Amino acid sequence: MNRRELFKTAGLAGAAAFLPSFSLSSSIPGDSNFRFCLNTSTIKGQSQGLLENIEIASKAGYDGIELWVEDVRNYKAKGNSLSDLKKYITDYGIRVENAIGFASCFVNDNEQRKAAMISMQSDMELMAEIGCTRIAAPPAGLKKEAMPDLNTYGERYRQVIDLGRKTGVMPQLEFWGASETLCQFGQALMVASSANDAEVRILADAYHMFRGNSGFEGLKMVSGNLIEIFHVNDYPGSIEREKLTDADRVFPGDGIAPLKQIFSDLKKMGGTKVLSLELFNTAYWKLDPFEVASEGLKKMKALVSG
Repeated sequence: MNRRELFKTAGLAGAAAFLPSFSLSSSIPGDSNFRFCLNTSTIKGQSQGLLENIEIASKAGYDGIELWVEDVRNYKAKGNSLSDLKKYITDYGIRVENAIGFASCFVNDNEQRKAAMISMQSDMELMAEIGCTRIAAPPAGLKKEAMPDLNTYGERYRQVIDLGRKTGVMPQLEFWGASETLCQFGQALMVASSANDAEVRILADAYHMFRGNSGFEGLKMVSGNLIEIFHVNDYPGSIEREKLTDADRVFPGDGIAPLKQIFSDLKKMGGTKVLSLELFNTAYWKLDPFEVASEGLKKMKALVSG
């Protein structure tokens, strides 16, 4: 589907006029309204374990960490205490900013969606036990031939938000650039508008915005706390956009992404933004995980302050 067909199908031309009113969140003390976070995918390949990842994030200087639900569930399944895990995280002086999960809450099949909602609630309750207050809500399980229209998608997203109110872990609507369904920032804005709820949030990502051909100018349309988490990464200019994969992500500043402008636009939105380094580069997985985490943070901070 080309951009013109997408706008015609989704009715995005007037979407901005119907977006809910997003209030500004409080900024953290100091000169910056950014917090820096490490998504554990960045050092996943070294397989050092959940506790070690938390220690690395803290010692490298991050404010927070993004954990994968599967890792926390596996940790608990081995007989470990989540209350002890929460204390471990607190003792290292960081917070769990977000959780990465893949419950297929937006599919058309009623039974599959019902099961996914139960799974999502379970994931939310699990992460709440360690102090996490956000979780990704991606287009998992959606197929092009069975894609709900964006208004229906918004209604289903609102139902997930209701689960978030119940559990205290709020879903962040995520789009995937290589998805056959929800692949663009503009589509996510339409879904957010259709949800018609003050608690809608969009989890955006530099790689996904490029891979799905969203462009980046749409960020200038957004204010307040619609975006709280932004996945930071870069991508090389030597690979065609349609052929890029997650493994091609590189350190911020090592590719062609307009990250300085992105950070400027995020800052102008107001409120606190969590910049989370999310890479899946197998070459980095062969390196010392602390050095990878430290290098990523250094490069993010240099672009923010540069």
